[in-house]
Amino acid sequence: MNSKKDLVKISDWLWELPKSFRKDMRVPSHIYATEKLLEKIEPEAITQVVNVATLPGIVDYSFAMPDIHTGYGFVIGGVAAMSAESGVISPGGVGYDIACSVRLLRSYLSAKEISPYIDALATEIQKEVPSGLGRGRQVKLSRTEIDKILEGGASYLVEQGYGTKEDIEYCEERGRMEGVDPTLVSDHAKQRGRDQVGTLGSGNHFMEIQVVDEIFDKEAAEAFGLLDGQIVLMIHCGSRGLGHQIATDYIKIMIRAMEKYDIKLPDRELTCAPFNSPEGQNYFAAMKAGANFSWANRHMITHYIRQAWQKILGEDARLELVYDVSHNTAKLEQGRVVHRKGATRAFPPGHPELPEKYREVGQPVLIPGSMGTASWVLVGQKEGEQAFFSSCHGAGRAMSRKEATRRVSGQKVINELKSKGILVKCFSSRGIAEEAPLAYKNVDEVVEVVKEAGLSKKVARLLPLAVIKGE
Repeated sequence: MNSKKDLVKISDWLWELPKSFRKDMRVPSHIYATEKLLEKIEPEAITQVVNVATLPGIVDYSFAMPDIHTGYGFVIGGVAAMSAESGVISPGGVGYDIACSVRLLRSYLSAKEISPYIDALATEIQKEVPSGLGRGRQVKLSRTEIDKILEGGASYLVEQGYGTKEDIEYCEERGRMEGVDPTLVSDHAKQRGRDQVGTLGSGNHFMEIQVVDEIFDKEAAEAFGLLDGQIVLMIHCGSRGLGHQIATDYIKIMIRAMEKYDIKLPDRELTCAPFNSPEGQNYFAAMKAGANFSWANRHMITHYIRQAWQKILGEDARLELVYDVSHNTAKLEQGRVVHRKGATRAFPPGHPELPEKYREVGQPVLIPGSMGTASWVLVGQKEGEQAFFSSCHGAGRAMSRKEATRRVSGQKVINELKSKGILVKCFSSRGIAEEAPLAYKNVDEVVEVVKEAGLSKKVARLLPLAVIKGE
């Protein structure tokens, strides 16, 4: 039933499935894509965008960004806002990796200056920051310390002497969402997180030494402290096992809540509860705790990267935070519960939640590419209100991990990237194959869509020099 031929073309960058497409739709579905990118979208992903349009209290549209691919319940690359009064909140609309984010650090070095040290830097960073499924640090935090991190996020760690106040200033939510009750996070979740603050994880998570290849918006680049030829470092990771367990725990609670509140949906994975119900509010508070843990995790990763940076380059070598922004959250914005799953918040110029230094130009929007391809710095635009000030979050998978490993070996990927002057550090050959560039869409094409649609504007293109992958 759900065929791409039913999509109505609104522009070269936007397509619609009208509310009349299916009887249970409460709003239309909008998909940002070119015809070329539409060809790469799985039919199941379009079905998921339509299914989200059936959620109680949904406002305006069910959105999908151009990096769309199938996920749990909600499509990855999905955006949906629910009325805070009559709508629901859904763990599937946030995802298992709560507040998975991208963080960008700037150096004061050029590619030429750093070239002799690339291998040593990548090796030392890999040594300092544990990576891999379930892998943590040797020191385990106490339950009390975990609770303080859940409440205080990155801000708590700065109080303990890690990092600087500027690290908080240039972090979404200043590294801490309020309204957290640690008792709403299970002991199992806390146990999983005890040794994972300051660790990378697996899958598509990475740390990458990059060079600013091209500047597109000089004013915004200057505000962000970015220069042509400058070395920067990008981090992509999230809330690890703790966030995954919060999602697992509350999905079970929401399944029972749907029966209690007589909510009927086309897909069990969309499980949800009224936002103002006890179950909805408890999940919202637990999700905030997961987000705080995620910011704390990247904050400590930054601490260890800085140690590695100074060990190789000297005590005067600095790395400053440009910005840290999430793409797996639910936020209360203007009376709406905005779910962004695989979609990045992209506030426009003048928004009061932005750091003062960025307020005139807008929020940095950080878009990682696939391994070995470009990444992007964009900036939020006023026209982005059409999608609740949201943008894409990456290239988006074009094939499954299993299919990627069937088509290419990890060693072949390493050799191909080496021939392009890109160093790869990863303890797992399979992990490299799963994240091979061929498994992803073209990030430049994805970024072009959000730029042309007015969701965000190009600021700078970044090229990789060294990739440190999660296993």
